[in-house]
Amino acid sequence: MLASDRAYAELRDDILNWRIVPGTALSETELALRLGVSRTPLRAALARLALEGLVDTSRGRTGVVPDVSVEGIAELFEVREALELQAARLAARRRDPEVFAALADSFGHATEMLEAGGTDAYYEVVGRFDAAMDDAVANPAMRAALDNVRVHLFRARRLAQDNPDRLLRAAAEHRLICEAVRDGDAELAASATAVHLHGSLTTITATLQQRADRESSPAPERPDPDHTNQEGA
Repeated sequence: MLASDRAYAELRDDILNWRIVPGTALSETELALRLGVSRTPLRAALARLALEGLVDTSRGRTGVVPDVSVEGIAELFEVREALELQAARLAARRRDPEVFAALADSFGHATEMLEAGGTDAYYEVVGRFDAAMDDAVANPAMRAALDNVRVHLFRARRLAQDNPDRLLRAAAEHRLICEAVRDGDAELAASATAVHLHGSLTTITATLQQRADRESSPAPERPDPDHTNQEGA
């Protein structure tokens, strides 16, 4: 693997999984040292990430990891809804029933899955679901459009991993989508997808708002030690 490809893959994974948090300035010197590459392949990697919208280079030479905002997520979900509802209809018409039967069964055991493997196990099944939908749709142009949206939504939906109740509801929603696709019911598949997207957007928006509220709240005042000591004297 080329040095630039390795640097790109590692940085992309760190950004998507919040190991590099929004607002982080990406120092070329520090990143080159950490990744064990020279500046040239590192800059090539950062340029690729900037094209995907995972690094913001509009503020100067130093790239910054962009924030995940309520407004930005709402816009992405508008695009996502248009794409995924149509993808669900196409998948129901072109699917392999056995593939979606197996996925429905996996989502039906979400409680056991989360207890045994945690959120990583759950998102692995979600990844298989996305791949199965792409294969069933069999439309490279739609897949490319969905991949572009998913990159940014991946960061956002990871915020829900601390909300086990939402993950269980999402698993039930995914299961209904899988069952509708399995049965070839295009409109039920689209309707179930719409319900799932609404639930996801509501959860992510609420999480982002809570985070913004925490960050904007003033820090509690600390008592003056001298004043406390005088009162207790």
